[in-house]
Amino acid sequence: MTKEPGDMILPMLREMRKETREGFEEVRNEFVDVRKRLDKLDEGQKNFRNALSADSLMSKFVIGDFEERLAALERKFDDIMKAK
Repeated sequence: MTKEPGDMILPMLREMRKETREGFEEVRNEFVDVRKRLDKLDEGQKNFRNALSADSLMSKFVIGDFEERLAALERKFDDIMKAK
């Protein structure tokens, strides 16, 4: 006795549907993993930018303090030179 075409096609279609769902699930999982990695990279970049900003501010503070001291020394030197 031969199988009816519907008896052969429906199981094949169900199997194809299952494989398609599994394939999409794998793609979705990969996307989620990639998204997590990108989020970690973004967070790392933000931390790096914050560190650079803090370093830049600290450098400006140190340079500003140095320039103030240098200006004070120049004034003292000018005063000494004028006194002679």
